[in-house]
Formats: sequence, C-alpha cells, structure tokens
Amino acid sequence: MKKEIQQAIEVLQNGGCILYPTDTIWGIGCDATNPEAVSKVYGIKQREDSKAMLILVSSSDMIWDFVEEIPEAAQEILEVNEQPLTIIYPGARTGGKGLAENLIASDGSIGIRITNEPFSKALIEAFRKPLVSSSANIAGGKSPVNFPDISSEVRQGVDHIVNWKQDDMKKRKPSGVLKVSLNGKIEIIRQ
Repeated sequence: MKKEIQQAIEVLQNGGCILYPTDTIWGIGCDATNPEAVSKVYGIKQREDSKAMLILVSSSDMIWDFVEEIPEAAQEILEVNEQPLTIIYPGARTGGKGLAENLIASDGSIGIRITNEPFSKALIEAFRKPLVSSSANIAGGKSPVNFPDISSEVRQGVDHIVNWKQDDMKKRKPSGVLKVSLNGKIEIIRQ
C-alpha cells in the first residue's frame, strides 16, 4: 500500500486526478485545495462547476481546518455515527490553506465525510490535505459500485488509477448526506 500511496501523492501534488477506492464507492479525486485540479474533476465528470462536490478527511479534527464552525448538532452526530456519512457544513474556508473556491456550493457550504477505508485514510494522512471525492461516473450516469463498473471514458480521463481493491466486489452504496445549519436544523439530503 505504501508504494500506491506515494504514487497517488505525486499525482496529487502535480495537480492531477486519481481514481481511488473510498469507504463507499470508487471516487474521482484530487487535491481539494487546488482549483485547477478541481476543474479537471468537473471536466472528467462532464459536470457543471456550479454543483458542489464533497471532500474526504481522515479525522474529525481535520474538519476544523476547512469550516468556520462545526454546528453542535453535527458534532453530536459525528460522535455516534458509525456508517459513512457526508455532512454539509456552512461556512467553508477558502483561499490560502483553505479549499478551492470552485469546490464550494453557492451558499458557502461544503460536504465533508470522514473516511475509515484504509487506503483513502492513509492517503489523506500522508498527503496532509483533504481529497475531492466524487463518484467515478459521468454526471447523470449510474454510480459505479465496483471498479469494473467504471466506464473507460472515466478511466482514461484520470491521471492515475490506484491499484487497490480493484478486485473487491462487495456491494457498496453512496453515503448518506445531511445538511446541518448553525442553528441546529438538520436536513436529510440522501439516506
């Protein structure tokens, strides 16, 4: 796994995009702080950049680096949640060491998921930055459950395909998505 992580980091540091396994389905990823790399992901997916994408972090501590405030309700959910869950936070931090602006939703929010999948977690910890994680499909297409389900168009669009879990045929699904506001309001986007 060390060699795969090093190869992926080299691609990410050079503004490239990777195809990699996550704690849910396979994702197209890049350095979430690099606007040019984020634009490449939108291009691969043939998706408008007005539709925000989520990021993966390796721990709850890392979330604080990329949002102005974590609502109390989100903190409580993080403490008890055991399933892959994306939480949309208000007040994403951009610029400087923050997230790429073209990654943020029009309302200033950002979707963040803490990954527990061994490869993506180790990659983020070694890279020391969050990764974009967008399903490995063309916008509007079916999300690929396993590596063989990923289209050749997507495979050819990325700069590196991670050689990890490609033979894993376990059935997975996208994460649940909640939007949490500072006043504690919770909206279920996807179960």
